[in-house]
Amino acid sequence: MLTGELKNKVDSLWEIFWTGGLTNPLDVIEQMTYLMFIHDLDTTDNLRAKESAMLGLPYQSIFADEVQIGDRKIDGRQLKWSVFHDFDAGRMYTVMQEWVFPFIKNLHGDKDSAYSKYMGDAIFKLPTPLMLSRVVDAMDTMYELMAKNPDDNKGDLYEYLLNKLSQSGINGQFRTPRHIIKMMVELMQPKPEYTICDPACGTAGFLVAAEEYLTANHKKEIFFNKAKKQHFLTGMFHGYDMDRTMLRIGAMNMMTHGVDSPIIEYRDSLSDQNPDKEKFDLILANPPFKGSLDADTVSADLLKVCKTKKTELLFLALFLRMLKTGGRCACIVPDGVLFGSSKAHKDIRKELVEGNRLEAVISMPSGVFKPYAGVSTGILIFTKTGHGGTDKVWFYDMTADGFSLDDKRTEIKDNDIPDIIARFRSFNTNVIANQSADWCGNPSPYNEAENPRTAKSFFVPKAEIVENGYDLSINKYKKTEYVPVEYPSTQEILTDLHELEMQITEGLTELEGML
Repeated sequence: MLTGELKNKVDSLWEIFWTGGLTNPLDVIEQMTYLMFIHDLDTTDNLRAKESAMLGLPYQSIFADEVQIGDRKIDGRQLKWSVFHDFDAGRMYTVMQEWVFPFIKNLHGDKDSAYSKYMGDAIFKLPTPLMLSRVVDAMDTMYELMAKNPDDNKGDLYEYLLNKLSQSGINGQFRTPRHIIKMMVELMQPKPEYTICDPACGTAGFLVAAEEYLTANHKKEIFFNKAKKQHFLTGMFHGYDMDRTMLRIGAMNMMTHGVDSPIIEYRDSLSDQNPDKEKFDLILANPPFKGSLDADTVSADLLKVCKTKKTELLFLALFLRMLKTGGRCACIVPDGVLFGSSKAHKDIRKELVEGNRLEAVISMPSGVFKPYAGVSTGILIFTKTGHGGTDKVWFYDMTADGFSLDDKRTEIKDNDIPDIIARFRSFNTNVIANQSADWCGNPSPYNEAENPRTAKSFFVPKAEIVENGYDLSINKYKKTEYVPVEYPSTQEILTDLHELEMQITEGLTELEGML
C-alpha cells in the first residue's frame, strides 16, 4: 500500500497533466508509462554497471559513446534521465521529443524484446516544455519518496495510477474492481508451474493479482529454482487485447510488478488470430459484454460449440478451447448468461455442466461495477475435463463486497468475500490439494453439503440443474424463508387509539390550566 504522502504526490502529478491540457485519463497513464520506462531504463543501466564493476566484468552501457538518432549522432549520456532532468525546460523538451523518444522506440534490434515491443509506437504528447519540466520534477520526488519508504513500491504506484481510470467516467469500463480480482485469484490459488492467461486483459489486473499471489505464497519455490524463475519471468503470464494503449499499460503494469517479459500481445481472441488450444492451466477473465459482433470474424470452432454473436457466450467457448484438460477457469459473466433462454445460452451452459466440471456459481450484487454499470453479474468457476464430471454445483449469494452498492462505493463493514473464500476452500478438492498438511489437518468449521436452500451458500445436484434447463441463476434454487408476523386485532388497535386520545385531552386540559 502507498503512504499518504506518496498518494498526494501522485494526485498532484495527475493535476499537472489535467491543468496542462491532457484530460483523457488513458493519455495520462500512457504518457506516465513512457516516462517511467525512460526513468527505469537509466536506473537499470546504472545498477548493471555497478554490479559488473563489483564483479570485475565488462559492461557496455546503452548510453555509452555516440548514439545514432535518425541521420544524427549524439552523445548518448544526454539521453539519461539523470542527466536531462537538470536541463532547462526548453532544452529538456527538445531532447525528449527529438532524441529520447526516437531512441527508446528503436532501442533493441530484437523487436520481440520487452522495451521495443511496448514502446515501438510511442508518441510524445506533452504539449509544452513547462509541463514536461513540472512532470519530471514531480516524478523525481515520487521516486525519492519510494526510495526512502520500503512500504512504497513501483507496482503499488502504478496500480494507484490505474485506479484513476476507474474514477474518470467512461474509462472505468477497463477496470474490474481490484478486490473482486483478488478474491477470484484467492479462490483459484495458482501454482508456480501454471501457465496463466487473460484473453481480454485490459490493464492486466488479473495477471498482476496472480503474480502477487504467487510471490506472496510461493516465493522461495519460484526464485530458488532456475527453471521456475525463468518460467515466472518470461512464460507464465499471457494477456491479449485489441487496444494498443491497454497493451502498453498492461505490459508496464506487469513489468513494474517484477515480470520482465510478460507475453502481452495484440490479438482478437475470438477470431482465427488466436490459435491457442489446450495451452493454459488457468484462465482468469472479465471478458467484454458488448453484445453482438460480426459472426464472420469469429473462429469457426467456437461457433460449433455455441452458434451466436454474443461475446459473453463465445468467450466461455473460447476458455474451454484454450484450457488444458484439467485446466481451470474463473470468469465474470453477466446474469443473462446464467438464465438466458436462447439455444446458444442453453448450449454453453450444457457444455459446462455435461461436458466439463462446473464447480461454482457466485452471484454478485448489481452495484459491484457502479458507478459505471449497474448490471448484475456472477462468477463461474469450472474445470475443463472434456468428459463431464459435474455432480453438484456450489451456489453463493453475495450481498456485500465491503463497499456501498451506490455510485459512491464507500467502504463499509459488511463483506462476504472472506466467507466466500473460506467456504469454497473448505470443500473444493482442487484447492485442498494445494494446501499445507497443517491446513488440511484442521477440521473445517463449514459443512456446505448440509446447508439449506435458505442459507447464503448451498449445493444443487446436477440432476436438478438438468431438470431446470441448465438454469444457473441462484434465484431458481434459493428459497426464501418467510417469518409470520402477528399483528394485534382491530379492536386492540382501536382501544389503544382511544387511550392515546384521552391522554392528549388530559394534557391539553392541564396546559390550559397553566395558562
